[in-house]
Amino acid sequence: MHRLPIRVCTIALAALTVLAAHGVPAAFAQVSKGPSGLPLPRFVSLKARSVNLRVGPSVDYAVAWRYLKSGVPVEIIQEYDNWRRVRDADGTEGWVNQALLSGERTAVTAPWMRGKGADIYVNLRRDPQSSSTIVAKLEPGVVIKVGECNGDWCRAEVEGTEGWLAQAEIWGAYPGEAFK
Repeated sequence: MHRLPIRVCTIALAALTVLAAHGVPAAFAQVSKGPSGLPLPRFVSLKARSVNLRVGPSVDYAVAWRYLKSGVPVEIIQEYDNWRRVRDADGTEGWVNQALLSGERTAVTAPWMRGKGADIYVNLRRDPQSSSTIVAKLEPGVVIKVGECNGDWCRAEVEGTEGWLAQAEIWGAYPGEAFK
């Protein structure tokens, strides 16, 4: 078994303590940066309509999966040269060339609820509050464009309809993450 030196563990624990004291949820604490200088992990989307997910970071590696739709959200979890190791909402992991990825934020509505029943929906609301008027009911697994998140709610658009959904009901934004 490999053990980290006590000093490394103490520094990591101190960093997480500081983040927690400043209101940053542990699930969103991004303490590492990739070779690109961007945080890891982070969410992006597929730019191309056809994207090969490879078992390793090169075209010499086999294709494990092929995505056939642009805009699908993925989470970058590792970087190597111009390749990004990504994870999708179903937990599938593999390598994608960075040229096939976009910084445009998208998300999937409650993918963990797919197949749970016909009456399960994610409510898209007019305003970012649970008492606001529902403008659309979205089935689990719908890909949406995300414009901003405030830590609790995300402004989104799907098929020309805009509104807000609870951040906890999507995969594509970290708990407590805020961005515009």
